[in-house]
Amino acid sequence: MSSPLSSTKTAAALRTSARVSAEVLLVLVAAAVALWVLGRMWSVVWPLIVGLFLTTLTWPLARFLRRLGWWPSLAASVVTVFSLLVGAGIVALIAVPVAGESGELADGVIEGIDRLREWAAGPPLNIGDDQITGALDTATAQLQDSVGSVVTTAVTGVSTVVNGLVTAVLAIFLMFFFLKDGPRFLPWLTRQLPGRLATDVPEVASRCWDTLGAFVRSQAFVGLLDAVFIGLGLWILGVPLVLPLAVLTFVCAFVPIVGALFAGFVAVVIALVSNGPMDALLVLAIIVVVQQLEGNVFQPMIQSRGLGLHAATILLAVTLGGSLAGVVGSLLAVPVAALLGVVWNYLREQLVEDSPEQEAEAEAEAEAEAEAEAPDDGAIGSPVPS
Repeated sequence: MSSPLSSTKTAAALRTSARVSAEVLLVLVAAAVALWVLGRMWSVVWPLIVGLFLTTLTWPLARFLRRLGWWPSLAASVVTVFSLLVGAGIVALIAVPVAGESGELADGVIEGIDRLREWAAGPPLNIGDDQITGALDTATAQLQDSVGSVVTTAVTGVSTVVNGLVTAVLAIFLMFFFLKDGPRFLPWLTRQLPGRLATDVPEVASRCWDTLGAFVRSQAFVGLLDAVFIGLGLWILGVPLVLPLAVLTFVCAFVPIVGALFAGFVAVVIALVSNGPMDALLVLAIIVVVQQLEGNVFQPMIQSRGLGLHAATILLAVTLGGSLAGVVGSLLAVPVAALLGVVWNYLREQLVEDSPEQEAEAEAEAEAEAEAEAPDDGAIGSPVPS
């Protein structure tokens, strides 16, 4: 016969469960309110995030110049201008070769369309020119019927481009100020906070900055691996514009999912119009293999080492961020998870109970420091000067 349950222990367990549930619910409500406020302030928060990312990339150069004795404003100005020149150089490296071979690419596109029509006209599809013309007329009619939605989409696209330019300009200015006044932020923050917060908050901020820098550097390394492997494959197959495509792959690596799809689509299209469908399929296979290795092997391994996160945690964070906030969520999922890990580890350090041995060592160190700081007024047994 089983023993009856204790009413006292059951009531205590229920009270504890209710209290913990209420506390968790309050934490979730506070998090929801914080996310809502963050969304309302997103026009300011997003340039701030981009500026921080840019600062983590350019801070080593600014720190080097400051150590050489340069004024902070001069070092920040030089690094900012240098970064803008590098960005313009990347754009030129992509645009100039493409513009130089635009005629050949246009001829290749026309030839590719003709080949596609010839292939569609033959077996097994047997699609004639009349059917193709009819399909084009139908598509034209549908396009004319949906002029309003097309105009709305175009206006939305223009608005997105304008917002992107405003974000870029704000991020560059913020990067300059971060490079110029960044080292003074933590001392200023320490003076503004009372009590223990003056120690805890700057320490957490310093650790978060180191973690953010590790994320950006690891992402840049992953993008470099993508660019090298995909560029090597394009070079072996004899696809034109290898260098611009490699640079485009590296830049797009900082935008998860959409960036890889865009860079891969451009490479496949150029291979199709220049080398034919077989090489285009080979390029597609190379991109798929490299992207799978990057997403499932390289990125989790590199970021898990640099950020202190398990590879499975990174995969789950990217999946969750993408489902919640799309491309931006995928971009910010890993750094947010890493920053949450930093905060959690610091809280554990502060809340863990010291063992008796650690307490004894701390007391011994305190006593030794007190004895070392005490003035020596001539202790018993000390030699008396004659």
